[in-house]
Order: sequence, then structure tokens, then C-alpha cells
Amino acid sequence: MLRLQHVIGLPVVEMSSGKQVGHVKDAWFDEHWQLGGIILDAGRRFLTAMKAVLWSEVLVCGADTVIIMNTDSVRKTKQAEIQRSFQTGMIRLKDLPVVTTDGEQLGRVSDVYFDQLQGTQIVGYELTDGFIADIMEGRKWLPAPHLADEVMLGEDVIIVPAGSEAYLTPVAVSESDIGRNER
Repeated sequence: MLRLQHVIGLPVVEMSSGKQVGHVKDAWFDEHWQLGGIILDAGRRFLTAMKAVLWSEVLVCGADTVIIMNTDSVRKTKQAEIQRSFQTGMIRLKDLPVVTTDGEQLGRVSDVYFDQLQGTQIVGYELTDGFIADIMEGRKWLPAPHLADEVMLGEDVIIVPAGSEAYLTPVAVSESDIGRNER
């Protein structure tokens, strides 16, 4: 499985020349919350535009590097075109509350997991109840419901089926996660 927080901060390299074109700053999603692509750090030159790569043009998303075919894969995108992202868009997946249809809040999204073979389908959510709870109890992992229409990924909340709390499992935060995304 691929953790989105591990992808953020990785260098992005083009396969044809081995040139680094930036670092992953964020990931953006379509209206169905399917992974659409990655957003690159644009530096100070692009104040109104962003650099983005479609997920279909990512050749490899490895443990240490993201590899794309060539610089043609990198496109300038206006911020208004990216509505949903993990942490920087108008609608952010990070920190969205996850509640059941019974109204029980299970936590807030701290990370999402993807199947490396498919790459676009969210297969689970890492949930947090806050810093103190993370230290005392740890974070929780909630597998995504198998049927897409069983979960509602809204603008302000994620609604999962009643009884989903039974599927929560503990997640151990490793030391390698500490400070990983601070660039």
C-alpha cells in the first residue's frame, strides 16, 4: 500500500534525462475523490499557477523518488482548477472528520492509503483524535468500504456506514514519519 504522506516531499525525476523537476507538494483528486495527480512545488516564480502531473503520467512512485516520463508531463495549472486536494486545495481531505451514518465521529483524516497496483483508489484512512490521543492511544486505520456508494466524501465531512468503528485497527507511527514532510 502507498501512504500519501510518504509521497509528499519526494523528488520528482524525469525518466528521459534523469533531471529533477521538483518535489511533490500535494496530491489532487477528481470530484469522486479518485487520485488525479500530484502537485509540485513551483517555487516563487509561479504565484498564480501551479505545476501538476496527471497520475496516469507517473511511471513509478517509489519509496524515495517519483519518476515521470519527461518534462511534457509537467503542466501549469491554475489553483482554481484544483478544487480537491489532500492538504492545500479549496476542499481538503486532510483533517476532514469521519463520521458514521449513526452520527459517531471516528476521528479526523491524517493520511490516506492507495493500492499500488491500481494507484487511484483510496483503500483506507489513517485517523487521528488529536496529538494527545495519538501519543496515548495511537492513530487508527479504517479500511475504505468496498462499495464506493457506501461512503460519502463531502466538502466538510466523510460519512461511512454505521458499524464502521468495528473495523478500526491501531496504527503504529514510526520514527521515520517524524519530520518527513518538513521541507
